Amino acid sequence: MIAKFGSSWAEVWLLVLGVVLSSCRSSDTAKTEAEPASGTTPAAASTADVIEIGLLAPFSGPFASLGAQIEGGIKAYLDTQGGTIDGRKVELLVRDTTGVPDVAKRLAQGLIVRDQVDFLAGFALTPVAMAVAPLATEAKKPMVIMNAATSSITTKSPYVVRVSLTLPQVTAPLATWAAKNGIRNVYSLVSDYAPGADAEAQFKKTFEAAGGKVVAADKVPVNNPDFAPFVQRVKDAKPEAVFVFVPAGTQGIAFMKAAHERGLGEAGIRIIATGDLTEDQQIDPMGDAALGVVTTHHYSAAHTSPENDVFKAAFAKVAGTQLRPNFMAVGGYDGMAAIAAVVRKLGPGKIDGDRAIEAFKGLELTSPRGPLRIDAETRDVVQTVYVRKVEKRGEHYYNVEFEEYPAQKDPGK
Repeated sequence: MIAKFGSSWAEVWLLVLGVVLSSCRSSDTAKTEAEPASGTTPAAASTADVIEIGLLAPFSGPFASLGAQIEGGIKAYLDTQGGTIDGRKVELLVRDTTGVPDVAKRLAQGLIVRDQVDFLAGFALTPVAMAVAPLATEAKKPMVIMNAATSSITTKSPYVVRVSLTLPQVTAPLATWAAKNGIRNVYSLVSDYAPGADAEAQFKKTFEAAGGKVVAADKVPVNNPDFAPFVQRVKDAKPEAVFVFVPAGTQGIAFMKAAHERGLGEAGIRIIATGDLTEDQQIDPMGDAALGVVTTHHYSAAHTSPENDVFKAAFAKVAGTQLRPNFMAVGGYDGMAAIAAVVRKLGPGKIDGDRAIEAFKGLELTSPRGPLRIDAETRDVVQTVYVRKVEKRGEHYYNVEFEEYPAQKDPGK
């Protein structure tokens, strides 16, 4: 019922200490600087008739699934448009960052200087986004964040715009919901890096303002985490609930395994978390251990809307049916939709970075997740955050929405 625990420590270790790998890059990684990933359009000089997008994301190593989701979302949107924007061909220049900031900087430099792309996009991980932001500023190149969720990213360059989420944005509604539903004391357990710090601080601030109390707080080491002793401390403290943030992926499976083995449910301790814990691609391997877990997030594959039906069908067409689209995929889809809206607004001709960023500000989309707007002041996303509970439907598990908090801004700014 629970599977694939072994690689989770490496994923987050690379996230924090990615520079270690930059000194020993393989020849295959070096090759990605000179040419696109397999299956993408070869780089060509940008013209007024072609929109070139440099996609920076991990496509190999422990973060490969993040890149696959984002690229699948981008291609799904383009498929719904016949591969063009206002009759202009779209070329997607894919570069494999492997999740390493120094690699991402070199690849971004090549996309800007040699390929002269019109937009930089992707950015699954916060350290990669932070590393590339100064280059976007220097080149006046629009940089579209499709996943990385640390609140401060948009402050690092006036050319950064985000269509994904921030951790404070999805955490504050969870704290509000918990207090409103009679949860009075909570143990906080988060991964020890920037997004975890964002989530912990916002949960405590909102929950205690609503009359609740965070009785204890632990940060799980990001390199080779062992959740068992932390879960035991939670159980010994006997809170009514534990608030959890771990990076999306196999760490969520590892936490749920530890929670099941240590009997948190039998002890009457509820699990509440951001949607990273039970993200759509990883929820099935958790099995019945995940049933009843309450999370808040901006997207679920179970969301009911015509737009989500179109998105899921397009994603299956370009990425196959083995990969269930998650919030990273919808970030790629909406990011591409936002780029398309800006291109249409600017009209024919070469993309000017300053005019493009102005066009992003205040942009509104009807997304597979629901209504989405880019805040004109912060260049961050404003969106509905949903409260969901894990339920089993047929042979699969889903985050089923049952309450919503509309028009949520990032409270971290």
